[in-house]
Amino acid sequence: MTRQISFNLFEMNCVGHISHGLWVHPENNRHRFNDLDFWVETAQILEAGLFDSVFLADVIGTYDGYRNGPDTALREAVQIPSNDPLLIIPAMAAVTKHLGFAATFSTTYEPPFAFARRASTLDHLTKGRFGWNIVTSYLPNAARNFGLADEVEHDQRYAIADEYLDVLYKLWEGSWDDDAVIEDRARRVYTDPAKVRYINHRGPNYSVAGPHLSSPSVQRTPVLFQAGSSTAGKEFAAKHAEGVFVGGRDAAAYRENVQDLRRLAVAKGRQADHIKAFASAVVIVGRTHKEAQRKAEEYRRLSSAEGYLAHAGGGGIDLAAYRSDEVIDDILARENRPGRDSQPSSRRHPPGTTVGEALERITRFDRGPFVAIGTAVEVADEIERWIDATDLDGFNLRQFLTPGTAEDFITQVIPELQRRGRYRTSYEESTLRERLFGSGNTRLFDEHPGARYRGGANLDHGAALDLADSPAYAGSRS
Repeated sequence: MTRQISFNLFEMNCVGHISHGLWVHPENNRHRFNDLDFWVETAQILEAGLFDSVFLADVIGTYDGYRNGPDTALREAVQIPSNDPLLIIPAMAAVTKHLGFAATFSTTYEPPFAFARRASTLDHLTKGRFGWNIVTSYLPNAARNFGLADEVEHDQRYAIADEYLDVLYKLWEGSWDDDAVIEDRARRVYTDPAKVRYINHRGPNYSVAGPHLSSPSVQRTPVLFQAGSSTAGKEFAAKHAEGVFVGGRDAAAYRENVQDLRRLAVAKGRQADHIKAFASAVVIVGRTHKEAQRKAEEYRRLSSAEGYLAHAGGGGIDLAAYRSDEVIDDILARENRPGRDSQPSSRRHPPGTTVGEALERITRFDRGPFVAIGTAVEVADEIERWIDATDLDGFNLRQFLTPGTAEDFITQVIPELQRRGRYRTSYEESTLRERLFGSGNTRLFDEHPGARYRGGANLDHGAALDLADSPAYAGSRS
């Protein structure tokens, strides 16, 4: 059977996400991001195009590492101003029935108990269409916004995240039984206390009593996404993630990274096909090849090199402050400070990359490695070639114009992929997890580490609430 390809629209609740400078394009509606209608219209467009989901990025700090301050980021709208990604999801869900919603939230600075309720609420309101992109946050400004002098050390952030997930699994999977809510009007019992329990988590970073404040949602645990190519990031993804955003310098590197991720997952007791792999996609399509090239040239002309440099300098080093022949790895080794994350270089640049080489790559509006510019047939050819060469499951479509990029893809590329049997012709599943793994797979697979807490198993103190034995409740049962 021909393997179908998944697509998410890569979005952010801001003016300038990752196509810096293009907010000035006369056909771009990014300035409307504060308007709820903007997000409602986006959701309707994507549902009509049978997209898997809208994937919402986020940051909780400013890109102020470039030129010693936030001026460039502010001037160029480099992910500032930006709003909370979670709050727009209910409005989009209200006008759609199938589109999924994956939102970014950091594990480093805010406690897990409050987020557990937010996530369950969103999964309830979307009827099981919510996913969470797990990040640990890498901006130094983010750390300062939450009272720290500098970033938490890279691998320590992942250790914190691992415990964070453990708390969430206990709340989402173990605190309530499926049948805890009984709505018994005759006995005046809404929830059976015998089927709800404290989690009493005690760990090095968190102390959480529970119980979870939300009753079980459709998926219980939202679909878990993660991106990370460091050693700690890959180990974390292999243990927890269901959808992973991988990187690499070319198709061969992508294939190697996908295989490595699935190998690690199997080593942790999971199945290889319980992880879906996605890559970022630059797609510029036209009715003719010449039209696509004209669009690309226009985007190139309007792109802001300063915007891209501000984005790149926010979490690593200020490239503008060094000679073009200096090697980035040498700079990081020389200037690394306790707590500072030196990982961005290894993720973004091959070993030995000079500042000049990095500048040339970073400031390209169409940097790939997946780039398809041409007619629908040419774009579909490249998509199929990459899927078959890399074992990827799909792509996050990067936007240049809103809503133009998505509309062009939906009206031109999707029909071509459908003709080839590589894209759905209708929605068959109702929840986001089923979208990834097939009908009936609404909840975590049994092999997933979160599943070990089902029914209150493996909790530190899994006893039901004391209310179960209270005189008031006993009387209601008589």
